Amino acid sequence: MIKQVKILIAAGGTGGHVFPAYSLADHLIKKKYSVEIVTDDRGYRLLKNYKYLKLIKIPSSPFKKKNIFKMLFSIVILLYSILRSFIFLILNRPKIVFGMGGYSSFPLCIAAWILRIKFIIYENNLIIGKANKYLLPLAKKVFVSYKELEDIPKRYNNKIFEIGNLIRKEIIDFNNKKKVNENFEKIKILVLGGSQAAKVFAEKLPHIFKRCKKEGMLIKVYQQCLTNQNDELSMFYKNTDIDFEIFNFTNNITSYFSKVNLAITRSGASMLGELINAKIPFISVPLPTSADNHQLKNAYYYQNKNFGYLIEEKDLDNKLFDLIKSFYKDKSLIKKIKINQSQYSDKNVFNNINQQLEKIIYEKN
Repeated sequence: MIKQVKILIAAGGTGGHVFPAYSLADHLIKKKYSVEIVTDDRGYRLLKNYKYLKLIKIPSSPFKKKNIFKMLFSIVILLYSILRSFIFLILNRPKIVFGMGGYSSFPLCIAAWILRIKFIIYENNLIIGKANKYLLPLAKKVFVSYKELEDIPKRYNNKIFEIGNLIRKEIIDFNNKKKVNENFEKIKILVLGGSQAAKVFAEKLPHIFKRCKKEGMLIKVYQQCLTNQNDELSMFYKNTDIDFEIFNFTNNITSYFSKVNLAITRSGASMLGELINAKIPFISVPLPTSADNHQLKNAYYYQNKNFGYLIEEKDLDNKLFDLIKSFYKDKSLIKKIKINQSQYSDKNVFNNINQQLEKIIYEKN
């Protein structure tokens, strides 16, 4: 292994980009690479608690076409971000740049291409994101979670390498001691939602759980929410006599994985990948406003694999109660999902990355 090869990771600011970036950085640091992560303010807030990471903030903006003023402002910010990235790369000159997707990764990858620095893009959704799609012709390689990735022209097939889901090693190594066929009386539900999910889930789900309680179902709810939702949710569950635990953002999500037998979550590829590897059956609720409706595509893919269930947000009030009730009456439905999940693992993802990286590092051009 070449010691202290410098690698730069560029990531968009949402959890779906940031957490794979963290997983990659953590792995590369342990392999003795010199690693820095470039992101925007949103990504910085999510990663700043990992003290050993080297973080750089470069401002960015999505390309807005709604009116001429917003479009011009987006262009100015984009050009400024490319210039900042260009200067940063000249001063730091990494061997390889990783683009993890999201508009924040675009300027750094473009600057790397201009400077003839090899860059790799990573896509964990089932349809390639806009930033990655624009970068596709310029990238050295494209790492994907699944070969079923849509919207890639065939002429780029030689760049595609299926590596699996880039998730935290502790999730891959997570040992869910509950046996697949273990009997359980109480359905213990983990509600996962970052800022984009917390508001809707906090408004809708408690009332559905209240119906479950009235029907005599034994449930316990572990709900992730924003700090300003803590008091209202706690009061609701206490008043309805529902067994619950409220928590906010945590780096130790596996402590909750070991307590539950069902999850309700958005359909981001990173979170669904973690749940599958941890063998947690789930109901995915795609974010309706996700770019190119990629969360819906993710949810359909996992449902077709029998790894989980799908309910669209507009159908939550009508369908979620009935689905939980069916689980309660026939717990084998949950067990079947867990059996299917047990056939899948991303344990080779980091070995796959190591092999591809070493090929690039040793290339002469």
